[in-house]
Amino acid sequence: MKRTVLDDDHRDFAESFGRFLDAEVVPHDEEWQQAGRVPREVLSRLGALGYLGLGVPEQYGGAGNDDFRFNAVLNEQATLRGLNSFSLCYTMQNDVALPYFVELCNEEQAQRWLPGIAAGDLVLGIAMSEPGTGSDLGGLRTRATREGDVYRVNGAKTFITNGLNADLIITAVRTGETGTHRDISLVVVENGTQGYGRGRKLDKLGLRAQDTVELFFDDARVPVDNLLGKEGEGFSYLTSNLPAERLSIAIGNVSSARGALERTLTYVKGREAFGRAVGTFQNSRFVLATCKTEVEVTQAFVDACLAAHVEGELTADEAAMAKLYASEMLGRVVDACLQLHGGYGFTHDYPIARDYADARIARIYGGTSEIMREIIGRGLGLGEKRA
Repeated sequence: MKRTVLDDDHRDFAESFGRFLDAEVVPHDEEWQQAGRVPREVLSRLGALGYLGLGVPEQYGGAGNDDFRFNAVLNEQATLRGLNSFSLCYTMQNDVALPYFVELCNEEQAQRWLPGIAAGDLVLGIAMSEPGTGSDLGGLRTRATREGDVYRVNGAKTFITNGLNADLIITAVRTGETGTHRDISLVVVENGTQGYGRGRKLDKLGLRAQDTVELFFDDARVPVDNLLGKEGEGFSYLTSNLPAERLSIAIGNVSSARGALERTLTYVKGREAFGRAVGTFQNSRFVLATCKTEVEVTQAFVDACLAAHVEGELTADEAAMAKLYASEMLGRVVDACLQLHGGYGFTHDYPIARDYADARIARIYGGTSEIMREIIGRGLGLGEKRA
């Protein structure tokens, strides 16, 4: 079906980015997978070409483009090609972290950070998750104690995307003593901050080229001038931006599934068993027909959510539904596609093995499937009653 959510400008932008990926990323992807990291200079290259910081206002060197459909097609082009690690590097920048800077920076902060973000000179990350807390934002323990013109930050964060490459980390901290969400604030921790260190790069099942690390704060001295927005408003900032993050994940999930399906179709048409192409067996046709239907139906709902987000109308419930269904669908599709590869699918000689490993995190990061169901359930008026 024709995707009416996109127009010719979006499609031209997607085609241009696709050519860049084929020329400058695809040939090096395996090398980066082995190294466990996308080189920092590649992200700078994205900035130089205008693919980073789309939403940075023009007066700070950006495109001033807040149309999330351009973000979406950047996401889709990489994940369609199976470049899932690479996609996460810049969707973290464009879709997840940048909105906090654009919406919350005061003038001094905007002048200090936004030009470098737009140029690709400053790579972004966000630190919410902590050891032992997972999806529970209210349970975070990292504390920032104000002393004059600095915060002394103590604590630890984990599962930090862009953890090695990032120059600026938006860090969720406790600045109050009430024990409620009103204690939570956001501070920007910069490279070179005294008392701030990176731990090990996590040895993950999938997304091998994505630099995911642990962060540690031992009396880290963060200037009060690095506070984003108002003290005590961090929880509301985080929850208001999470729907866009979950939409971004859903967009990538659909195109990842589409890419895996397309590569599997090529495989089953060329692979023979019992004197026939694998794809000609009824079971293969039925399995692939189911996969195709799942991809297209999910695409329609995700596109509707994308259109709603562009209009400022996407709800937390809708974003949770998109993230939940798209991530679960991706798992089903890649599993079916690997099965059609037989034993070869279990080897790294074929891309489906990496597709399979990369897909598993989709049901966990950005809020687990269980958390998504909780959000949707509460939207149905089924929230737990408290005494």
